[in-house]
Formats: sequence, C-alpha cells, structure tokens
Amino acid sequence: MKKLKTIRKKHAGRGQDGQVTVRHQGGEHKRFYRLIDFKRNKHDIVGTVVGIEYDPNRTCDIALIHYADGEKRYILAPEGLKVKDSIVSGVAVDIKVGNALPLTNIPVGTLVHNVELTPGKGGQLARSAGTGLLVSAREGDLVYLKLPSSEVRKVNGSGMATIGQVGNLNWKNEVIGKAGRARHMGIRPHVRGVAMNPRSHPHGGGEGRSGIGMPTAKNYSGNIAYGKRRRPNKYSDKYIVERRKKGKH
Repeated sequence: MKKLKTIRKKHAGRGQDGQVTVRHQGGEHKRFYRLIDFKRNKHDIVGTVVGIEYDPNRTCDIALIHYADGEKRYILAPEGLKVKDSIVSGVAVDIKVGNALPLTNIPVGTLVHNVELTPGKGGQLARSAGTGLLVSAREGDLVYLKLPSSEVRKVNGSGMATIGQVGNLNWKNEVIGKAGRARHMGIRPHVRGVAMNPRSHPHGGGEGRSGIGMPTAKNYSGNIAYGKRRRPNKYSDKYIVERRKKGKH
C-alpha cells in the first residue's frame, strides 16, 4: 500500500546537534516506514485481513486490513491471524485473536499485546515479535499485567489492548550470519575497549592481552558500565507491583 508508506529518514545515531548519541549505527539500507494503527480506534467496523507482510522496521510481521467502509490500515500481526480472517475493535467485541477492546472487558488469564499505557495515545507495551502480556488481576479501574520479564505492572483499564500474542515467534532464533548483512541493517562494527589505546577508552593500553586493568568495567566516557543505576526514577514506577529484578526498588 503506497498510501501507507513513507521514506524513513536516516539519523546514524546522531541527535539534533549532529553529535553521535548512540554509537555503532549508520549506513543502513533505505527503508520505507509503514504507518501502523497502534490506536485501534476504528470501533465497531469489521475489517478483513487481505495480506500478511514483512516490515523492515520491526521484528514482527504486519497485517493489511480492509475495513467495511473502504479504509485500509496496517496492524501488528498476532500469532494465528490468517488471510481472510475478520477483526473488529470496540467496547464489547468477542475475545478473539486480532480484536481490540478496553482492558477492563478482557477476562483474567488472556494474552494481550499492543497495550495502551495512556488511553487514546496508542499501544506502547508488547509490540515486538513473540511478546504477550498476561491479564492477571483487576483492582478497581486498574488491571494487573504480567510482562514476559516476570514484572507485574498496573495499567489503566480504559486503555485499549489487542487479543493474542505478537507473531513471528521464531525471530529470536534468527542468525544474522555475516557482517555484510549487519551493515545493511545499520549496525556498524563494535570495537572492544581493551583493543583501543588509553586515549580512546578507559580499558585501553597495556602490553598484549592485558584486560581492563581496573576493578570495575567502564564505558568509553568513563562511567561505570554496570552495577550502578544512573537513570532517575520514572513517574510510572509507582505502578510496578513486582519488579523484574527481585529486591530492586
């Protein structure tokens, strides 16, 4: 669908000031960005799946939907969705793979994906291949979701979610195979710090295979690489019931 595609700009890991903010990116093949319907706000209008397509911008496949009123949209393709299947979104639709409805109307024990954190903003949770969140409990207007990492999080029950698990489950078993394919994907070489000179990395220098030469590993800018959390607490941390890492607060 040409109307649902636009050329995706390249940034090569650089921010607005032109400085590299994410290393080892650049040189990827030109891609078209597919406009995905994350909001699923076309309520009570039946759509038919006319094709399952590859999307280079994400790990899962996407499904092209033709709605009864003539509009066409792309959605994330859940596991089990096939061509000629019918889907619909709304407040009181059937609990069927591909249908979207508010979390409060979804039974406990159901797998969901493309979950909204803020109602009306569009799905933000569980959008990558093979991901599915388990509806584990309800508490007033909040719904408890168990993430694949075993974290349990409270989410606003009026937000939309899609029934089923995201498809393309075998994506995690895929092997890139050669360096050239990684370069087409925009992944540049990652040089080890111990292989550099002292000026380029804290781990650099020394004679032969000398190791990092310090008690704690550091990144290229000199900050501790692991074990010390520098990210400030997020406003949404209060909605985490059980953390992925036990004992962490």
